[in-house]
Amino acid sequence: MLRSLRFRLPAFFLAGVVVAGLVATAIAVKLFQDYTHDRTYSALRRESLGLAKLYGEKAGVDVFKSSHLEEATGDRIFYVNNNRLTLFNGYEHKPPIRQLPPSTIDWARLGSQGVLQLEFTPARSGTTYVGVARPVTVGGKKGFGALVVATPKSVLRTRWLTLIERLAIAFAGGIAVAAALGYYLSRRITKPVLALAHAADEVAEGHYEVEIPRVPGGGEIQDLAERFGEMTSRLREADQRERTFLMTVSHELRTPLTAIRGHIEALREGVAADEESRQESLSVVYTETERLDRLVGDVLDLAKLNARRFSVRHEEVDMSRVVEVAYTAFAEEARRRGINYDEDVDGSPVIVSDGDRVLQIISNLLSNAFRWTPDGGRIGVALEAKNGTVAVSVEDTGPGIPSDEVDRIFRPFWSRDGRGTGLGLPIAHELAGALGGRIELETEPGRGSCFRLVLPNPALR
Repeated sequence: MLRSLRFRLPAFFLAGVVVAGLVATAIAVKLFQDYTHDRTYSALRRESLGLAKLYGEKAGVDVFKSSHLEEATGDRIFYVNNNRLTLFNGYEHKPPIRQLPPSTIDWARLGSQGVLQLEFTPARSGTTYVGVARPVTVGGKKGFGALVVATPKSVLRTRWLTLIERLAIAFAGGIAVAAALGYYLSRRITKPVLALAHAADEVAEGHYEVEIPRVPGGGEIQDLAERFGEMTSRLREADQRERTFLMTVSHELRTPLTAIRGHIEALREGVAADEESRQESLSVVYTETERLDRLVGDVLDLAKLNARRFSVRHEEVDMSRVVEVAYTAFAEEARRRGINYDEDVDGSPVIVSDGDRVLQIISNLLSNAFRWTPDGGRIGVALEAKNGTVAVSVEDTGPGIPSDEVDRIFRPFWSRDGRGTGLGLPIAHELAGALGGRIELETEPGRGSCFRLVLPNPALR
């Protein structure tokens, strides 16, 4: 549970909110303390200036009791005698203002600065004050002590605590909202992730028809779901191609093997007694053996190409000669089926490539054309060299290829009609890439197709 994404996401989210809240609270309290401190001393300075002037002017005439002024200002007023002159010599009883010992004030600093901020605790009081002291001037003369206007330090602390309490309430509310939001977001994120994990388990067991969860709102999870759906679709297609390939290869292998077995048994048992029958059986065995060899060779070629362990030779290749050999190999089938079979060779370009593999590509393209072209149709082979390339085109009048099947025809083991191994075009496509070229396709359903092998020819650049 503690290691699950559903727990970690809101936990990290809340931890971030708590840390950010604590930092913000600390900064806010510090700023408020500084603000309160400055505002308090500023107010005390203004009061001390007015009161020191007032007491200096009323000295010897009428002195206000500090209690009256304290009720008006809310602050405390104190008098500090400097042991030389005093405002209250004429009072036999309690003076009208609280007294502080001379040691409370740094007289040198007060004399140089004219105002002094201080913090003190009166005797037998137990209350700590922060205040501002100013010298009292009577008749333009100094030396009559200092007047201190102060406020209890606990008042400042009370203001800070009030702020902290309110911040704590706001912080608790923010934590509650953040927790709810974190839980909602974690559910929104982890729910499709868990669904994808379940779907992955189904796919791992070979169930490719599993339903992929829909993720509304876009984002990375939706991209992941879409990519997962594409992967599942490709796996499903690959599985289907593998099944088709196994069935097709089994059929393709069984057919020649059955023929070979039958003729060999006829030879062993003496059924083919005359020389003509024996030669016919041997011819069939040879033909079917070549068929098996081509099938095995196609599978091995595809495996080497996919594993990038396929090597090509570099030799001078007369393209007109290669096209002629490939064209001639299918001439008899064209005559037998009444197909209009023509060849158009423009020049005799020579390129550096692997001649056998170039012939294999062209032969595969022609084999595909003859497979899909109906009897009485037309197949054309053309060779041209221009713009630094050599192109061999194979055009047919077959059924054409629908747009949704254009990419599939170059995938191994896929066949449009479920017959054949589906290896001819994929091998031709991979071989063209291995030779530094490509295969282009122009097709229109109902009007045929044109496959074009394009190979580089630096000599023409």
